[in-house]
Amino acid sequence: MSGSCFAEYLSHYVALTEVERAALARLEENKRDMKRGDILQREGDPADEIYVVNHGRLMSYVHVDDGSRQILRLYYAGDSVGTGNAIYSTACETIVATEDAIICPFEKDALKTLLGEHPRVAALLFALNQAERVALTDRLASIGRTSAKSRVAAVLLDILQRLRIMTGDAIESFDPRLTQEELGDATGLTSVHVNRMLRELTEEKVISRKGSMVRVIDEARMREVANYIDRFADLDFSWLPDARP
Repeated sequence: MSGSCFAEYLSHYVALTEVERAALARLEENKRDMKRGDILQREGDPADEIYVVNHGRLMSYVHVDDGSRQILRLYYAGDSVGTGNAIYSTACETIVATEDAIICPFEKDALKTLLGEHPRVAALLFALNQAERVALTDRLASIGRTSAKSRVAAVLLDILQRLRIMTGDAIESFDPRLTQEELGDATGLTSVHVNRMLRELTEEKVISRKGSMVRVIDEARMREVANYIDRFADLDFSWLPDARP
Protein backbone atom coordinates (compact mmCIF):
# COMPACT_ATOMS: atom_id res chain seq x y z
CA MET A 1 0.00 0.00 0.00
CA SER A 2 1.24 3.50 -0.83
CA GLY A 3 -0.23 5.39 2.12
CA SER A 4 -1.61 7.93 -0.37
CA CYS A 5 -5.00 9.46 0.45
CA PHE A 6 -5.29 10.46 -3.20
CA ALA A 7 -4.72 6.86 -4.30
CA GLU A 8 -7.19 5.51 -1.74
CA TYR A 9 -9.90 7.81 -3.04
CA LEU A 10 -9.25 7.02 -6.72
CA SER A 11 -9.09 3.30 -6.01
CA HIS A 12 -12.72 3.44 -4.93
CA TYR A 13 -13.47 3.69 -8.66
CA VAL A 14 -10.58 1.81 -10.30
CA ALA A 15 -8.13 -0.76 -8.95
CA LEU A 16 -4.79 1.05 -9.16
CA THR A 17 -1.46 -0.65 -9.69
CA GLU A 18 1.30 -0.27 -7.11
CA VAL A 19 3.21 1.85 -9.63
CA GLU A 20 0.25 4.21 -9.98
CA ARG A 21 -0.18 4.35 -6.20
CA ALA A 22 3.48 5.20 -5.73
CA ALA A 23 3.26 7.98 -8.33
CA LEU A 24 0.24 9.48 -6.54
CA ALA A 25 1.97 9.17 -3.16
CA ARG A 26 4.82 11.36 -4.44
CA LEU A 27 2.34 14.23 -4.70
CA GLU A 28 1.79 13.98 -0.94
CA GLU A 29 5.39 14.08 0.24
CA ASN A 30 5.11 17.64 1.60
CA LYS A 31 2.49 18.35 4.25
CA ARG A 32 1.07 21.59 5.61
CA ASP A 33 -1.11 21.89 8.72
CA MET A 34 -4.21 24.08 8.68
CA LYS A 35 -6.60 25.21 11.41
CA ARG A 36 -10.34 25.73 10.89
CA GLY A 37 -10.79 29.07 9.18
CA ASP A 38 -7.28 29.16 7.69
CA ILE A 39 -7.31 30.29 4.07
CA LEU A 40 -5.30 28.14 1.68
CA GLN A 41 -5.66 30.55 -1.23
CA ARG A 42 -7.69 33.63 -2.12
CA GLU A 43 -9.24 34.59 -5.41
CA GLY A 44 -6.59 36.42 -7.39
CA ASP A 45 -3.61 34.88 -5.58
CA PRO A 46 -0.79 33.56 -7.78
CA ALA A 47 -1.77 30.03 -8.82
CA ASP A 48 1.53 28.25 -8.29
CA GLU A 49 0.42 25.07 -6.54
CA ILE A 50 -2.21 22.34 -6.54
CA TYR A 51 -3.09 20.42 -3.38
CA VAL A 52 -4.20 17.03 -2.10
CA VAL A 53 -6.24 16.85 1.10
CA ASN A 54 -4.47 14.43 3.43
CA HIS A 55 -6.77 14.94 6.41
CA GLY A 56 -9.75 17.08 7.33
CA ARG A 57 -12.19 19.10 5.24
CA LEU A 58 -12.06 22.29 3.20
CA MET A 59 -14.41 24.29 1.01
CA SER A 60 -14.08 26.59 -1.97
CA TYR A 61 -16.14 29.69 -2.67
CA VAL A 62 -16.35 32.82 -4.80
CA HIS A 63 -17.63 36.26 -3.89
CA VAL A 64 -20.65 37.62 -5.75
CA ASP A 65 -21.62 41.19 -6.57
CA ASP A 66 -23.70 41.82 -3.43
CA GLY A 67 -20.73 40.98 -1.21
CA SER A 68 -21.97 37.53 -0.22
CA ARG A 69 -20.26 34.30 -1.17
CA GLN A 70 -21.29 31.17 -3.03
CA ILE A 71 -19.77 27.94 -1.74
CA LEU A 72 -18.87 25.81 -4.74
CA ARG A 73 -17.51 22.57 -3.40
CA LEU A 74 -16.63 20.71 -0.21
CA TYR A 75 -13.36 18.78 -0.08
CA TYR A 76 -12.45 15.67 1.90
CA ALA A 77 -9.39 13.47 2.43
CA GLY A 78 -8.16 12.22 -0.94
CA ASP A 79 -9.54 15.14 -2.96
CA SER A 80 -7.38 17.26 -5.21
CA VAL A 81 -7.92 20.95 -4.49
CA GLY A 82 -7.21 24.00 -6.61
CA THR A 83 -6.99 22.03 -9.84
CA GLY A 84 -8.08 25.16 -11.71
CA ASN A 85 -4.64 26.51 -10.84
CA ALA A 86 -3.23 24.17 -13.49
CA ILE A 87 -4.71 26.30 -16.26
CA TYR A 88 -4.73 29.80 -14.75
CA SER A 89 -1.95 32.05 -13.50
CA THR A 90 -4.14 33.38 -10.68
CA ALA A 91 -6.56 31.52 -8.41
CA CYS A 92 -10.22 31.67 -9.45
CA GLU A 93 -11.64 30.67 -6.04
CA THR A 94 -10.95 31.02 -2.34
CA ILE A 95 -10.23 27.80 -0.41
CA VAL A 96 -10.60 27.63 3.37
CA ALA A 97 -10.41 24.87 5.98
CA THR A 98 -13.76 24.01 7.58
CA GLU A 99 -11.94 22.00 10.26
CA ASP A 100 -8.34 21.31 11.21
CA ALA A 101 -6.73 19.77 8.15
CA ILE A 102 -3.50 18.61 6.54
CA ILE A 103 -2.93 19.45 2.90
CA CYS A 104 -0.14 18.39 0.54
CA PRO A 105 0.96 21.07 -1.96
CA PHE A 106 2.74 20.20 -5.19
CA GLU A 107 3.97 22.16 -8.19
CA LYS A 108 2.28 22.07 -11.59
CA ASP A 109 5.30 20.29 -13.07
CA ALA A 110 4.56 17.32 -10.79
CA LEU A 111 1.11 17.07 -12.35
CA LYS A 112 2.64 17.15 -15.82
CA THR A 113 4.90 14.25 -14.88
CA LEU A 114 2.05 12.21 -13.37
CA LEU A 115 -0.25 12.65 -16.37
CA GLY A 116 2.50 12.01 -18.89
CA GLU A 117 3.70 8.80 -17.26
CA HIS A 118 0.31 7.42 -16.22
CA PRO A 119 -2.36 8.03 -18.87
CA ARG A 120 -4.90 5.82 -17.10
CA VAL A 121 -4.70 8.04 -14.02
CA ALA A 122 -5.04 11.07 -16.30
CA ALA A 123 -8.18 9.60 -17.88
CA LEU A 124 -9.63 8.72 -14.46
CA LEU A 125 -9.08 12.27 -13.19
CA PHE A 126 -10.72 13.62 -16.35
CA ALA A 127 -13.74 11.34 -15.83
CA LEU A 128 -14.18 12.29 -12.18
CA ASN A 129 -13.81 15.96 -13.10
CA GLN A 130 -16.70 15.55 -15.54
CA ALA A 131 -18.82 13.88 -12.86
CA GLU A 132 -18.06 16.78 -10.54
CA ARG A 133 -19.00 19.26 -13.27
CA VAL A 134 -22.38 17.56 -13.76
CA ALA A 135 -22.98 17.46 -9.98
CA LEU A 136 -22.16 21.16 -9.72
CA THR A 137 -24.52 21.89 -12.61
CA ASP A 138 -27.26 20.03 -10.75
CA ARG A 139 -26.67 22.13 -7.65
CA LEU A 140 -26.55 25.44 -9.47
CA ALA A 141 -29.77 24.55 -11.30
CA SER A 142 -31.40 23.64 -8.00
CA ILE A 143 -30.55 27.04 -6.51
CA GLY A 144 -32.65 28.73 -9.15
CA ARG A 145 -35.37 26.12 -9.67
CA THR A 146 -36.06 24.09 -6.51
CA SER A 147 -37.43 24.78 -3.05
CA ALA A 148 -35.31 25.75 -0.08
CA LYS A 149 -36.00 22.38 1.54
CA SER A 150 -34.85 20.58 -1.60
CA ARG A 151 -31.56 22.51 -1.66
CA VAL A 152 -30.75 21.79 1.99
CA ALA A 153 -31.64 18.11 1.61
CA ALA A 154 -29.46 17.82 -1.51
CA VAL A 155 -26.39 19.30 0.19
CA LEU A 156 -26.79 16.99 3.17
CA LEU A 157 -27.10 13.98 0.85
CA ASP A 158 -23.98 15.06 -1.03
CA ILE A 159 -22.05 15.16 2.24
CA LEU A 160 -23.44 11.79 3.34
CA GLN A 161 -22.57 10.10 0.06
CA ARG A 162 -18.99 11.38 0.13
CA LEU A 163 -18.50 10.29 3.72
CA ARG A 164 -19.77 6.84 2.77
CA ILE A 165 -17.06 6.63 0.12
CA MET A 166 -14.42 7.73 2.61
CA THR A 167 -15.45 5.31 5.36
CA GLY A 168 -16.54 2.42 3.15
CA ASP A 169 -19.62 2.07 5.36
CA ALA A 170 -23.32 2.70 4.72
CA ILE A 171 -23.45 5.27 7.51
CA GLU A 172 -26.68 7.07 8.35
CA SER A 173 -25.38 9.58 10.92
CA PHE A 174 -22.78 12.23 10.20
CA ASP A 175 -21.49 15.65 11.19
CA PRO A 176 -21.65 18.09 8.24
CA ARG A 177 -18.95 20.22 9.94
CA LEU A 178 -20.67 23.30 8.49
CA THR A 179 -22.43 26.12 10.27
CA GLN A 180 -25.96 27.03 9.21
CA GLU A 181 -24.48 30.18 7.65
CA GLU A 182 -22.14 28.01 5.57
CA LEU A 183 -25.02 25.74 4.55
CA GLY A 184 -26.80 28.90 3.48
CA ASP A 185 -23.82 29.99 1.38
CA ALA A 186 -23.90 26.60 -0.33
CA THR A 187 -27.62 26.76 -1.09
CA GLY A 188 -28.29 30.46 -1.67
CA LEU A 189 -30.30 30.77 1.56
CA THR A 190 -30.02 32.74 4.78
CA SER A 191 -28.99 30.92 7.94
CA VAL A 192 -32.49 31.58 9.32
CA HIS A 193 -34.03 29.89 6.28
CA VAL A 194 -31.62 26.94 6.59
CA ASN A 195 -32.62 26.52 10.23
CA ARG A 196 -36.29 26.49 9.25
CA MET A 197 -35.71 23.84 6.56
CA LEU A 198 -33.72 21.65 8.94
CA ARG A 199 -36.56 21.94 11.44
CA GLU A 200 -39.12 20.95 8.81
CA LEU A 201 -37.07 17.92 7.74
CA THR A 202 -36.84 16.94 11.41
CA GLU A 203 -40.55 17.42 12.08
CA GLU A 204 -41.36 15.32 9.00
CA LYS A 205 -39.08 12.57 10.40
CA VAL A 206 -36.82 12.64 7.35
CA ILE A 207 -33.83 13.41 9.56
CA SER A 208 -33.07 13.70 13.26
CA ARG A 209 -30.52 16.01 14.87
CA LYS A 210 -28.51 15.84 18.05
CA GLY A 211 -25.98 18.60 18.54
CA SER A 212 -24.04 18.90 15.29
CA MET A 213 -24.92 15.34 14.22
CA VAL A 214 -27.50 14.62 11.52
CA ARG A 215 -29.10 11.20 11.12
CA VAL A 216 -30.99 10.32 7.96
CA ILE A 217 -34.10 8.41 9.01
CA ASP A 218 -35.94 8.15 5.69
CA GLU A 219 -33.36 8.28 2.90
CA ALA A 220 -35.84 7.45 0.15
CA ARG A 221 -38.01 10.39 1.18
CA MET A 222 -34.99 12.65 1.49
CA ARG A 223 -33.87 11.79 -2.04
CA GLU A 224 -37.38 12.54 -3.25
CA VAL A 225 -37.45 15.91 -1.48
CA ALA A 226 -34.02 16.78 -2.87
CA ASN A 227 -34.66 15.55 -6.43
CA TYR A 228 -31.29 13.94 -5.81
CA ILE A 229 -29.15 12.09 -8.33
CA ASP A 230 -25.82 10.68 -7.17
CA ARG A 231 -23.61 11.61 -10.10
CA PHE A 232 -20.76 9.46 -8.78
CA ALA A 233 -22.73 6.22 -8.85
CA ASP A 234 -22.66 3.82 -11.81
CA LEU A 235 -19.84 5.62 -13.63
CA ASP A 236 -18.58 3.99 -16.85
CA PHE A 237 -14.80 3.47 -16.84
CA SER A 238 -14.75 0.80 -19.56
CA TRP A 239 -12.98 3.20 -21.93
CA LEU A 240 -9.98 3.93 -19.68
CA PRO A 241 -6.61 3.03 -21.21
CA ASP A 242 -4.63 0.19 -19.72
CA ALA A 243 -2.20 0.94 -16.92
CA ARG A 244 1.43 1.21 -17.93
CA PRO A 245 3.79 -1.32 -16.33
